Amino acid sequence: MIVLPGGGYAEHAPHEAEPIVDWLSGLGVEASVFRYPLNVRHPVPLHALRAEIRHRRASGADRIGLMGFSAGGHLAGLAALAPGAEAQEVVQCVVLGYAITSMETKTYRPARLILLGEDASPALRRSTSLDALVTRESPPFFMWHTAEDAYVPPDHTYRFAAALTGHNIPHAVHVFAHGPHSLGLAEGAGDTATWTALAASWLRERATA
Repeated sequence: MIVLPGGGYAEHAPHEAEPIVDWLSGLGVEASVFRYPLNVRHPVPLHALRAEIRHRRASGADRIGLMGFSAGGHLAGLAALAPGAEAQEVVQCVVLGYAITSMETKTYRPARLILLGEDASPALRRSTSLDALVTRESPPFFMWHTAEDAYVPPDHTYRFAAALTGHNIPHAVHVFAHGPHSLGLAEGAGDTATWTALAASWLRERATA
């Protein structure tokens, strides 16, 4: 599992990096953090992540999944869905936490400006929106969000889930009533903390699929 921390494409949030790897390791899942390039335009981060996936394949990995948070979730989704991926860059599953999925709707504007620029064309914004990239060959997704997220509204998860549904892609969606953006493992966050148990169960199911 390749872990992609959030940070608005401007930084890598520490609590969405090694703590996530430690949790996955406790589940018996081999995992590592990938610190993708920051403060650069698309498609630089996408190309870097795809190179990392190729490296993992060359190192002997058979099944590769991505787990991304916020902007890291957006990048994970792009790597899984954007056209042009080589065979060794294909991933088997993706877990998204409060991810930016659309560059067309209301989102965390600083991240969009970093990745696409101030004058991004409608075509560029569409081509970097995950819901526009889903096909019948897309991998399964697990998504979680909170209804109170003020930075990346839960509509991002709803919109993307609708696209997955429209293409019959297996997915799980959990939107919890309470909690701010950038919760990471969400320890001590009430019901929202159960996302880890739900994701662990989903990952076990994927491993035997």
